[in-house]
Amino acid sequence: MNDLFINRIRYDKVNTDTSKYPFNIKCLRHFDELILDNSVTMFYGENGVGKSTLVEAVAIALGLNPEGGSNNMQFSNYDDYSELYKHLKISKMGTPRTKFFLRAESFFNVASIVDTNVGPSGKLSDQYGGDLHKCSHGESFLKLVENRFWDKGLYILDEPEAALSPQRQMTLLCHIHDLAKNGSQFIIATHSPILLSYKYGKIIDMNSDMKEIKYEDTDVYTIYKDFLNNPYKMQDILFDES
Repeated sequence: MNDLFINRIRYDKVNTDTSKYPFNIKCLRHFDELILDNSVTMFYGENGVGKSTLVEAVAIALGLNPEGGSNNMQFSNYDDYSELYKHLKISKMGTPRTKFFLRAESFFNVASIVDTNVGPSGKLSDQYGGDLHKCSHGESFLKLVENRFWDKGLYILDEPEAALSPQRQMTLLCHIHDLAKNGSQFIIATHSPILLSYKYGKIIDMNSDMKEIKYEDTDVYTIYKDFLNNPYKMQDILFDES
């Protein structure tokens, strides 16, 4: 296992109003500290459990833009992020070569910054493999990963599967594996059965008080397995036509 850039996230509950968002999120009620001991940590849970809220707070606490981007990319189209980051204490073990927060829902904004900015060394898009808006959502997403994610980096991903087909998710999984082997660290919020299956990663179950869980014990694995084994029977059950 590689040396990690961050190895601990502590939640300081002082001056938090647990009746209000985000401090009323269920997963935070019993969350005091999380030890990161794997190059790839995945936060898994049902919609609304707080995956995106938590990884967003971690990203902001690390100096990254809430809407996504590198540590040098500061812009704002819509200031709508929670105060949770102010209550996170992150133990840093080293300095990554680069940091990047990649979230599917605001990727358009990041791509716009990349495609329209010019720096001392030329167009910013040249560092990202070309104009991102001239590709499909999924293609530009992977182009960014392929060209801007470097070895020995720290990467926070929020539901990257939203932009990618199953085949492209497997391509992303290969990139994650190669980067992790070469000194990078990932923190990922996802409910993709493909990404969650990464055999060298660690899954944190936000449905169950931030406990580690095996892939085969996740609801995602069980539901997809049952559905794909017999989709028509599952539809009979769903449509109450059994």
